[in-house]
Order: sequence, then C-alpha cells, then structure tokens
Amino acid sequence: MHSYLVTIVAALAAAAIALAVVEVVHRLTKRWGRRSLLLTELSEHAHRSFQVAATVLAVQFAIRFSTGYAVGSGWRQALLHLLVLAVIAATAWLVASLLVVVEDTALARFRVDVPDNRHARRVRTQVVMLRRVTIVVIVVLALGVMLMTFPAVRGIGAGVLTSAGVVGIVAALAAQSLLGNVFAGLQLAFSDAVRLDDVVVVEGEWGRIEELTLSYVVVQIWDDRRLILPTSYFTSTPFQNWTRTEAKVLGTAEFEVDWSVPVQAMREELRRLVESTELWDGRVCVLQVTDATGGMIKVRALVSAGSAGALWDLRCLVREHLVAWVRDQRPTAMPRLRAEVGDGAGNLPWQWVQPRRRPSTPRPADADVPDDARLFGGSDDGDARSEAFVGPDEPAAPAEARH
Repeated sequence: MHSYLVTIVAALAAAAIALAVVEVVHRLTKRWGRRSLLLTELSEHAHRSFQVAATVLAVQFAIRFSTGYAVGSGWRQALLHLLVLAVIAATAWLVASLLVVVEDTALARFRVDVPDNRHARRVRTQVVMLRRVTIVVIVVLALGVMLMTFPAVRGIGAGVLTSAGVVGIVAALAAQSLLGNVFAGLQLAFSDAVRLDDVVVVEGEWGRIEELTLSYVVVQIWDDRRLILPTSYFTSTPFQNWTRTEAKVLGTAEFEVDWSVPVQAMREELRRLVESTELWDGRVCVLQVTDATGGMIKVRALVSAGSAGALWDLRCLVREHLVAWVRDQRPTAMPRLRAEVGDGAGNLPWQWVQPRRRPSTPRPADADVPDDARLFGGSDDGDARSEAFVGPDEPAAPAEARH
C-alpha cells in the first residue's frame, strides 16, 4: 500500500509541476509574441497539445522512477505501457500542431484579400493540401509506432510479410477509386490547374472553388448552392477556369435587331455606357454585327471587367441599357417580320417601293476605323489579340478574297 501511495503522489506532483511549467512558458510566449506572429500562433494553437504531452510524459517518468521492478510488476508494466501509448499519441498531436503553426505563419505572408491574389491562392492551395497530407502521415506513423509496442504484433511480422503481396493486391483493388482521388488532389495542388477561390464553370454551373481536399472539391455556385465533385473529375473532364492566369475576363451581350438599326450610333451608345460605370475596367469595348440572316441582324457587344462578378453585372447592365435605347430612341430597329401581300408589280402605296438611290461618296482607303468597331485590330490591344489567334503557318488570303 505504501508503494501505491508513493506512486500516486509522485504522479500528481509530476503532473502539477508539468502544468505549472507549461503555463509559465505559455504566458511568456504570449507576452513575447505580441510582435511576433510565430510566437502568437504557438501560444494559441500549440498550447493545449504541449500541455497534454508534457503532463503525460512527466507522469510516465514519475511512475517509472517511483516504483521498483519487484513491487507490483504486473500493474506497473501495464500502466507504463498505457502511458507510453499516451505519450506517442500526445507527441503526434504536438508535432501536428507545430506543423499547422508553421504553415499558418507561412500563409500569413500571402494575402488573398487583394485584387491580384493569384500567387497567394496558389501557395495557399498547396500548403492546405500539404497540411492534410502531413497530418495523415503523422497519424499513420503514430498508429504504427503504437502497434509496434505490442510484442504480439512484432511476433507476427514475418507472417504479415509473407501475405503482404496478396493483401496489397486486394487493398489496391478495393481502394483504387480512393487512391485515384488522392493522387488527383495532389496533382491539382501542384499542377496549378485549379486553386482555392478560382472561378470555374463545371457541369454547366458557374461558381468559385470553396474547398479543395484530397478526395473531393467543393464549388460554391453563384446562388450559394454547393457542387461537390471528386478531385479526379478535374483531371479527367474538361472545365473552364476563368481566373487561372488573371481575374480579368471578357463577356458578350447579343441582340437581334432589324436591318435598319444604326450600328455606329449603337456602338457610340455602348461606349458612353461603359465609360460611365465603374464595372468596366477600360480594356475592351467592341460592338460588331456577327450575323445578318433570317430577316434580322445579330449585334454582339463585347466588354471586359476586372472580375467575373463585375463582368456578370456589366453584361446585364449593357443588355438593359441597349434594349431600352433601341425601344425608346430607335423603335424602327426593333425586331419585326415583313410580309407583302398582292401583286409585286403594282404601284399601290402599301406595296414595296424601291428606295431612291443616293449619290455614294467614296471612302478613302486609308480612313481610320473606330477602335470599338474591331476586335482583332484597330488598337494595340486588338493587334495583340490578332497575333495571338492567328497561327504562324496560316496561309495568306488571296488578293481577290481580300477585296
């Protein structure tokens, strides 16, 4: 009984001393860490794991040195074995906490709340994926070390090795899909194909990458729904990434109007509109007739914005404004169907009359075309776009075709 009391007292005293030392270290770290981000993270995230690890280790040493090998050897060995397992688990927790602190400190240098945050989002994606991988590795190693403390497990090691081939084949077949997603997640993190906060279009839905794990990806749809896809989807299925190189994007708004619409006046109205709104980033403002069949013409307005959200609002604003402009200022240009009934050779007033010819004024060949009338030319940006979309081996058009 005396040895039991001595062991209990020693364990309690060791635990109290360990808790007191950890508390002193915590307060000093917190005081010194007012100007150090690393010390602040240590005091906030590693305090609890350090407290548990130090207490368990102190109790183990107290029990080991306060009891003799001949006194209560049975319960002593069982208790010490249990404490060894606790020390291994607490140490794994402490190591994982320290790694998380280091990763959070590294991430704090890369801000994602700035307009040009592509590099920061890339680093954040890679660090988050590495964090999950390292935690999994630490847990697996801790479990392996804990199992190796049992003599029975070490004794059947030879039998396990002999059947490792069969077990490995079965496990590989059973976990083929899971391992495929894990490797796909690592590939996404380090291939820079997709990052956290990237704007993507998947399965016909437009959204933002909200979470990226080793097995699945969460896409936040624009209407606050969540689309959850396996990571292997992004390595085997084509998808659109609007912010892979930069957040700036182009968007269109198309209109079907009558042939009588004044295109140049509509182009000038588009220019006045985008110059009066902060949604436009000042890069591209183009209005072109892209089709002229079926009794109507199709006019496309191409505009640019600094982000996908601003582009959506800008496209809606262009549609609303130009629809109202055609309705109020050019009502004759609204879409309509023409039908002529009767003898085409008659001279009745409601029948078709050939328009009077107006003397045409020849336009000089070197007349300047407005910048907003061409997408692939007319400006520095248009010339650069033309060079990017015309291959070096593309044959030149014959002179007859150009004229």
